[in-house]
Order: sequence, then structure tokens, then C-alpha cells
Amino acid sequence: MHIHGSSAVVDGKLQEKVCIKGADGVITAITLNCAETPDSSHSGTLIPGFVDIHSHGGAGFYFSDLSPENVAAARNTHLSHGTTTHIASLVTEPIGVLEVQILRLVPMVNAGVFEGIHLEGPYLSHARCGAHEPSLLRSPDIDELSALLDAGQGAITMITLAPELDGGIEAVEYLTSRGVTVALGHSQADAATTNAAFAAGAKLITHFSNGMPKPSKGASTITEASLAQKKIPLEMIIDGVHVTDEILREVLASGEQRTILITDSMSAAGGADGSYSIGSLDVVVLDGVARLTSNHSLAGSTLTMDKAFSNFLTFNNNIVDCVFAASTLPAKTLGLHAVGEIAVGKKAHVLEYKGSEIVVVAS
Repeated sequence: MHIHGSSAVVDGKLQEKVCIKGADGVITAITLNCAETPDSSHSGTLIPGFVDIHSHGGAGFYFSDLSPENVAAARNTHLSHGTTTHIASLVTEPIGVLEVQILRLVPMVNAGVFEGIHLEGPYLSHARCGAHEPSLLRSPDIDELSALLDAGQGAITMITLAPELDGGIEAVEYLTSRGVTVALGHSQADAATTNAAFAAGAKLITHFSNGMPKPSKGASTITEASLAQKKIPLEMIIDGVHVTDEILREVLASGEQRTILITDSMSAAGGADGSYSIGSLDVVVLDGVARLTSNHSLAGSTLTMDKAFSNFLTFNNNIVDCVFAASTLPAKTLGLHAVGEIAVGKKAHVLEYKGSEIVVVAS
């Protein structure tokens, strides 16, 4: 591989006339102000491939699907929109069902289709269940968590839980000791419990401002405690529906470079409006917005990472910050050291951003 970009985001800066060489899928050399003749030249800006750490499916399928071909179709839909590194997220199900879903995904993680598995549930608050089946929610149990991790054979990268549940803080400590990244979400926790969870090892917040109280200055909530912890990354679904401009401005003002762009995509991502489901819950997608038919709660998104990136760039007009939010910070947060940046020794995952279009150059 030998490509040239009129510009590229390298070393946290927008650099001009950049040549990137690679071999065996790894970047081997980067030259700034390059005058070499490359194999391909790109007039747009070269950026690292997107790292989506919270996504449930696409192309009409979930990553929990029984068919590997359907799972691959969902994965490839997101790849075509620039997601070169993907964590497969699973929603709340009975523990036995989750174990089976995990076991089916493990070979795909081992094959590099996904970088890991994310369990969003079942250890979530009934009061903030969102699009999770309330009857299946439960407090965490160490033996149960151990069985899930054993089923994952090292592939479970992240688990979202509500720390106020019985055994919640102990679960954070246990999962952290097992090398699993703990995200706090779907939670009604107060500030003291939230801070205790951070002290116990929790590393980030799942889809900030969704599945939790809205920001309210002076309130003793997980929301305000998270904003006050300026180094805690906050997942954000920037689709024009889940997060208001006011909340996004508040997040950007609360600490530098703490936003992680995610899709939280359900099966309709990359597809058409219509009737879908999440687990056992019925969903209708209208004008690209997914809601439960039962109570009209938001049910994930139909977002892809290229659109999330463009939406965020429109808001803050800083492509370097957007690259950090879409690629670098999610990779760093989950310890995915081989991706997230255009740098020597990293995987050769390169996109071209041109106007509002994202093109996969190397994956």
C-alpha cells in the first residue's frame, strides 16, 4: 500500500501532503509534505477508520442472529460506511440465551470480524430500561458474570450496568479485575453511587443523556456526576434525535475531548423504514427514527458512523476533534492499541473524507 492524501489527520494535527505506506495490513511509514508518486492519490482528507464500540446490527439483522451470513451482512453494511473496527453489542436476554449468542460470536471475534463483544444488559435499572425487556432485568451476580465471561473466552470487551443495583459496585470491581471495561448506563444512580463506581474501576458512560436523567445543574444524579468527572469518556448518539444541541454544548464545555461517537444501531441501520424488533420488543422505524411500538421510547438508532462523524463535524467544525471522537478515544478507552490513529505500527485502516462523503481507502 502506498497512498497520498492532500491532507491527513496525523499525530493529532491536520497535516498537508501526506504519504502513507503499508504492508500486510500495517502502516510502515508516513511522510509529511510528500513529493513521492503513490499507488493512489486522494484529494480529500485521510483519516483513521471509525471505531464503533456500541452497535447492535444493521442491514435488517442483529449481531445475535443465528446465521453467520446475516451477521456478516450487518457488519459489512457498517464497514461500507467507514466502521473498520467494530464491537458487537448484545441486548438484554435470558442468561442462557446470552451465553448461546456469546458462543456464536466468539469465532467471529477470533477471526477479526469484530474486536470484541459488548453486553448491554441485563444488569440495568427498571426505571431506565429503554428498549430492554423489563421482566429480564436483574441485579448482577458474580457467579453469573463469571459464567458469561467464561462463555466469552476473553472476547467480552465491555459490559454496561447500573451501579445502584444490589451488588453493582462489587460487579464493577470484579469485572475490572477480569480485564473487562465497565460502562455505566440505563441507570438512576445518585452522584455518590456513580462516583463509587468510577472509583471501583468503571471507565465510561453508555449513551450519555439517554437511559438516565437529563442534565440538571445541582442535581445529585449519574448525569451530573459524570459531567463533573472531566476525564470520563461519554458515549454520544449524534443523530439529531437522541442528543439536543444544548446537551452537546454542555458536554463539550465540561472537559476536553471526552466524546465518543457511537451508533447504538439497531437492525434497521442502512435499511428502510418499517417494522422491526429488539429482542422480544416490537419497533417501528419512521423517518429513520426507531421507537418501541408499546410506549414510543427510542429504540437505538439507524445511524452509521459516517453520518455521526458528519453531524459532529457540522456542530464543532474541527475535523481533528471529530477524528478523536470517532476513532482515537473509543480505541484508547477499550485498549484497542492497534487502531484509532494513522500511525506507524497501527493497522492500515484509512478513510477519505471529502465534503460530506466517506470512502474506505484501506481496511
